[in-house]
Amino acid sequence: MKKMLVAGAALVLAAACVFTSCGQKKEASGKVLNIYAWNEEFQSRFNDYYVKAGKLPSDVTVNFVITPNENNAYQNKLDEVLLQQKSAKADEKVDIFLVEADYALKYVDTAYTLDVQKDIGLTAADLANQYKYTKDVMTDSKGALKGVSWQACPAGMVYRRSIAKDLFGTDDPDTVQSKVSDWTKFNAVAAQAKSKGYFMVSGYDDTFRIFSDNVTSPWVVNNKIVIDPAIREWVAQTKEFTDKGYNNKTSLWSAEWTNGMMMDAKVFSYFGPGWLIDFCMQDGTEGSAATAGDWAFCKGPQGFSWGGTWICGAAGSDNIDLIKDIMLTLTCDADTMTKLAKETGDFANNEKAMNAVANSDYSDHVLGGQNHIALLLGNAKSIDKSNMSAYDQGMNEKLQTAMSDYFNGNVDEATAWDNFYKAVLEMYPNLSR
Repeated sequence: MKKMLVAGAALVLAAACVFTSCGQKKEASGKVLNIYAWNEEFQSRFNDYYVKAGKLPSDVTVNFVITPNENNAYQNKLDEVLLQQKSAKADEKVDIFLVEADYALKYVDTAYTLDVQKDIGLTAADLANQYKYTKDVMTDSKGALKGVSWQACPAGMVYRRSIAKDLFGTDDPDTVQSKVSDWTKFNAVAAQAKSKGYFMVSGYDDTFRIFSDNVTSPWVVNNKIVIDPAIREWVAQTKEFTDKGYNNKTSLWSAEWTNGMMMDAKVFSYFGPGWLIDFCMQDGTEGSAATAGDWAFCKGPQGFSWGGTWICGAAGSDNIDLIKDIMLTLTCDADTMTKLAKETGDFANNEKAMNAVANSDYSDHVLGGQNHIALLLGNAKSIDKSNMSAYDQGMNEKLQTAMSDYFNGNVDEATAWDNFYKAVLEMYPNLSR
């Protein structure tokens, strides 16, 4: 899988790096394990499925450094400490850091990330049950695997059962899927929902990840910006939904977006993977937790994936053996991953474990007792990330910002596109329209 580096921070990391992968295992006895992340998701997984399992050596202190993602704060902090890694005291060096799909490539092709097999010691057999795309995302231009994940993120449509009953006379997932199995049908249901006082989706961004995950070209080819037809389809659909009142004019992660999950809300559907159900619909707020059981899951108009978090071992760490054991336990051990999936609703990154959960009596209480894992098996195996690029996060964010003005009627479409190009070229001056 060809990897591209973004001009700027990624190149600074690569240019400044003075590490080599040789000899990383010589010192594997650090007593402080420093883990950098942007939220507490991995911390909870680490505590629940590693520490509580008695795996953490009693003489090791774990130090989580949490820096929120807002305004790129996490990446800025991570870049700062990685640039100081060579001169940092042993107990202050980064041992593990987490990356998301949107910017994973920024770190994959640098020597700051250890080779999971050559440097850390995991084997091909250890990694055999992990879904291919989760390894493709973290494979560098030389074929080295630079990170692993405990989760795969195949995604689908999560809908309110009570609204489905009002619209279709049933909340049965197979029936609802037949009503929304392509975009033409989905748009027709949006009109039906509007006629009954409902919003098909909460806001502008709810369907974005479906379209962006089904592009046929990366954002950049030979330093030229490429606007894939799927991106234009998202713009057209969202403008129509906004003008016709099919959405509630919210933005992703805003309070208004979350409020659509509340007991008295009128939003019919959201799109996402297991973590959306687990962290947003169940744990997000007291009001959203109160709607547990009034949701169900179906594939929706198109298969897609969204997100994912990868564990990277940092070059210079003196805890290589411990990093290896954490990776083995949390991303390779089928028993651990089966337990994790059943207890959290996460789609674990282990095909053997997920097949077992799909064919078990597992049920998700947020989804009214449904086993949604079974609906995601095929999707997880078919996810293709070959069109990812290191520009994805910046491009996606600038596009959504520019188009919100168009959706709201503040500018026409041509102006919105001009604003998008202007913002992108300021961020990436090496590119052209």
